[in-house]
Amino acid sequence: MEPPTIRQKMAKHWQFYLIVALPIVYFLLFKYLPMYGILLAFKRYRVSMGIWRSPWAGLYQFKKFFNNPSALRVMYNTLVLSVYALVTSIPLAVILAIALNETGSKLWRKTVQMVTYAPYFISTVVMVAILMQFLDPALGMFNTIRNLFGKESVNFMGDAKLFKHIYVWSALWQNTGYNAIIYLAALTGINPELYEAARVDGVNKFQKIWHVDLPSIKTTIVIMFIMNMGFIMSLGFEKAFLMQNPLNLESAEIMSTYVYKMGLINSDFSYSTAIDMINSVINIILILTFNKIAKMRNEGGGLW
Repeated sequence: MEPPTIRQKMAKHWQFYLIVALPIVYFLLFKYLPMYGILLAFKRYRVSMGIWRSPWAGLYQFKKFFNNPSALRVMYNTLVLSVYALVTSIPLAVILAIALNETGSKLWRKTVQMVTYAPYFISTVVMVAILMQFLDPALGMFNTIRNLFGKESVNFMGDAKLFKHIYVWSALWQNTGYNAIIYLAALTGINPELYEAARVDGVNKFQKIWHVDLPSIKTTIVIMFIMNMGFIMSLGFEKAFLMQNPLNLESAEIMSTYVYKMGLINSDFSYSTAIDMINSVINIILILTFNKIAKMRNEGGGLW
């Protein structure tokens, strides 16, 4: 008896192939097909001529960006905000997850989870509106408290030096509860025999956390760190753009907002595509580098 052909196999299991076809079509249409637009980075794009017929420009758009006096400042702002958010978000999420895991009261644990997780559902626009209300120089809560103690009001949103702190810590308040879920799930998967052995050895709670909990979730922490490194230069556009004003633009201008202004406002599509391509290349280099470091140090083995 001859083995079934590929067509016969597909006819027999057509439901499976249909389910698999849907995400494949999605990725082809919305992920791979738009890659054709990367040609814009190497052309002097003219709308009337289209992408293919527009004249080639080689590396002109890239040289234009790096010769721009504001290029280094924009890259620096993006890098500082991303690294600042990364080095604070992971430790705080791990600490919250461990604290919840050590909580004996189920009611208290569920309450804390609900309170810390709820801000994640606040939209970016509403989040920035809340910040502006709380930090308003005249009627904001923080300045009202300062006035009660005889101190002058501060224009928090207009201070370029305070922008990164406001941006990062408001994001931590909004996302830490959500990020902690991943580490909490990793903690629940720890072998109970390790805790039994630790109790036999007479360790206290802090020693148990240091010698059992943290080593057990080390792989999860490393993987999350590497995955976040892949987005280090792709900082969220919406929040930074909504928080920008002429007073804090020196610190608030990041790569994504700069691409938006160059591409959609100034209609320089080739230039904005080149900048976005630089973003992607830097992200790829970072994720490959830190994945290699993790594998060399055997810190969870990396992503691949």
